[in-house]
Amino acid sequence: MSYSRTRSTARRVITAALAAALVLGGAGCAPTAQSTPGADPSGPAGVDGATAQLGQLTVAQASSMKGYTREHFPHWRDAGKNCDVRDTVLQRDGEDIKLAGCNVVGGRWTSVYDKKTLTDPADVDIDHMVPLANAWRSGADEWSDAERGDFANDLTRPQLLAVSAGSNRGKGDQGPEEWQPPNRDYWCTYAESWIAVKHHWKLTVTAAEKSTLTDMLGTC
Repeated sequence: MSYSRTRSTARRVITAALAAALVLGGAGCAPTAQSTPGADPSGPAGVDGATAQLGQLTVAQASSMKGYTREHFPHWRDAGKNCDVRDTVLQRDGEDIKLAGCNVVGGRWTSVYDKKTLTDPADVDIDHMVPLANAWRSGADEWSDAERGDFANDLTRPQLLAVSAGSNRGKGDQGPEEWQPPNRDYWCTYAESWIAVKHHWKLTVTAAEKSTLTDMLGTC
């Protein structure tokens, strides 16, 4: 079935099950632990875990965009000589990767958002599962720039994903209540991943966002 094949592909990108400790978290301030470049990403907790995590998220109206700039989320961090977090994700998510030093200059990527196959790194965007502006509106406005940098470069949660530039730019800073991947077979994993990121970083959700995520989990 196409859903199973797509989800299997996604699991190669988002591999390990989210640690049980994440399920126990609640609302509060941003975590201080930093992500380790090159670490295996912790994947979604599965539909039951995601449902439990979603129930623990604080529901609140989106806050103001006042003061927001992408500079408050410094990225991409260095991850080795002539290499940064973008290159790390490109190498992790691609196949037949070609390097020049530590920089990814070739390979093949399958964009799970729209099923497009890409062979030029210039056509690949690194999507923040929870966009930076969305994070700002749901609690990150109260973090320090260092904490926001940890969020923007988070390789441990399913927060960074190599996708087609078109799908990433179509998504923009919209939440799932406004944008879902054109590839409906990915909706389950998308909802699980979105919830896992917001749960770990203790970000809020709007009522409409929570309702849509619940509906998307229903496709699992």
